[in-house]
Amino acid sequence: MTAAEGTKENPWKLKTPPQTSEYDMYKDEKDGREILVCTVGKTVLHYDYRCLADLHAMLKQHGDWMELGSADEQKPAKEGTVEAWGRAADNPNGGWYGLKKGFRGRFGMYIPPLMEALGLAEVEHNPRNNRMRAL
Repeated sequence: MTAAEGTKENPWKLKTPPQTSEYDMYKDEKDGREILVCTVGKTVLHYDYRCLADLHAMLKQHGDWMELGSADEQKPAKEGTVEAWGRAADNPNGGWYGLKKGFRGRFGMYIPPLMEALGLAEVEHNPRNNRMRAL
């Protein structure tokens, strides 16, 4: 990762934890809020940028591996997973870090690889049931 990466002109090039799909992500601003823009094929998702620091702090406090548990917004998230935390009313954001209604899920799929690329976390790359932990 270089300092020049993470912009609209030069997004981070990432792969999902199982390494099966590629996607781009960059930092932007919308309505005065810093956001992450995640482009997967033709689908564009937005996440609150503060999720990176908040998730890192939670993982540090957790102190061990945590299952990712990625799920679409319309499906329930498995308890005790990164996905469940990313939508929980008691997280520092007070709910969803995903910002686009209908596309707020998949937090556990797209945020962990960015955290790994930024040197904030270690992420497993198995076909299923991957986990992450803070560095």
